[in-house]
Amino acid sequence: MNNTEIERKFLVTGDYKSSAYSSERITQGYLVSDAERAVRVRIKGDIGYITIKGGTQANSISRFEWEKEISIKDAEQLLQLCLPGVIDKVRYLIKSGKHIFEVDEFFGENEGLTIAEIELQSEDESFDKPHWLGEEVTGDKRYYNSQLISNPYKNW
Repeated sequence: MNNTEIERKFLVTGDYKSSAYSSERITQGYLVSDAERAVRVRIKGDIGYITIKGGTQANSISRFEWEKEISIKDAEQLLQLCLPGVIDKVRYLIKSGKHIFEVDEFFGENEGLTIAEIELQSEDESFDKPHWLGEEVTGDKRYYNSQLISNPYKNW
């Protein structure tokens, strides 16, 4: 089992929705969120998840990630224990070449922010960049969901 996430993040500057083949509402909160780790509770559609992510190493786009599906009831109860602030977003899936971009359109305190993420097999893997892909923000902690709960986009 590989527990390493290799991910790059970008702002979105153009129309992407017409290219999406799927979309789903996501609500998530954080039980723990600091520089070394984040413990996230998520409801995606009618499924709950608990995820543990390690900190990103300097000059790297890789980090530890472990995720387990949990019941919706458990996820709802755990969300009540989370730190103040909840992430509310719609995730769109868009195929680009051999990759899939996850494009998150945020609502609530983060309305106006749209971020695209792509998961890669290696840090130097190349990929096709769609026309709607803007500035890369990989490594900019402000764009981490775990940071958006305490420093929402509307406050920037």
